[in-house]
Amino acid sequence: MPRIAIIGSGLIGRTWAMVFARAGWDAALYDAIDGAAERALALIGEGLDELARHGLVADPKGSAARVRAAKSLADALDGASYVQENVPETVEAKRAIFAELDALAAPDTVLASSTSAIVASLFTQALKGRARCLVAHPVNPPHLVPIVELSGAPWTSAETIARAKAVYESVQQVPILVRREVEGFILNRLQGALLAEAFRLVGEGYVSPQDLDKTIKDGLGLRWSFMGPFATIELNAPGGIADYCARYTGFYKHLQARPAGVEVFEEANIANILKEWGRPATPDQLAARTRWRDQRLAALAAHKKGQPEVPR
Repeated sequence: MPRIAIIGSGLIGRTWAMVFARAGWDAALYDAIDGAAERALALIGEGLDELARHGLVADPKGSAARVRAAKSLADALDGASYVQENVPETVEAKRAIFAELDALAAPDTVLASSTSAIVASLFTQALKGRARCLVAHPVNPPHLVPIVELSGAPWTSAETIARAKAVYESVQQVPILVRREVEGFILNRLQGALLAEAFRLVGEGYVSPQDLDKTIKDGLGLRWSFMGPFATIELNAPGGIADYCARYTGFYKHLQARPAGVEVFEEANIANILKEWGRPATPDQLAARTRWRDQRLAALAAHKKGQPEVPR
């Protein structure tokens, strides 16, 4: 049975454990905080039960039994062919944990980081085994949103990238290759561009934050849940992408060239948006909304699982 070491038992670490366990892997979960990995096991079991209710895992109890709390980092790495690291999002933390992983893991074990924005070259350069290190950035929550961005450093070997791609495909994730290092990778840069325009449109008084959200969830998001922007515009002009560009990119060039307007992420604009958004959610409300989101994502994942791919 393949074995993965999952380092860090927070939200992302727990959901990675679910992803690999439901695919038949044994998962050793390690956390430097005493008792954290043990406490995470119950949450992993609950999450797998929820997936089972949507038909997304056949044997939740058996899957949960494949996850164990490791006593130490060395214990977690024992026999592991793959590592998924999920420690706090700082360069210092990544450098420290990767130095330990490189020293303790078997020489042929792939070392992957879940970092959201830090490129691999910033924390792997000094490592003896740096060729086996890469970023494998998931989207929250990974067990329901399957994209994984694979981004190596200039010294990451092609074999490492190929092995990582095969691993994620084998556990029903959707890996994409980031060809060159770029801060924030692909998804966060796309999200950042959309967020900047959303903050600008609300900040300049064109639309409320609630109506802007509807524009995505009941508009763009519906199309984008099955096809990306290039596949979308291919269907929006009779002659495909080239025809779409000939018809509409003059408009987009005009938008890109216009003055920036409000400083979208400055405190004054954020304060204005928060005022319009309304009273902040309580911790209980946030937890309830997170559960609702995950249930809806599970239902969507179950629906998409039964749908054919876009015809080519």
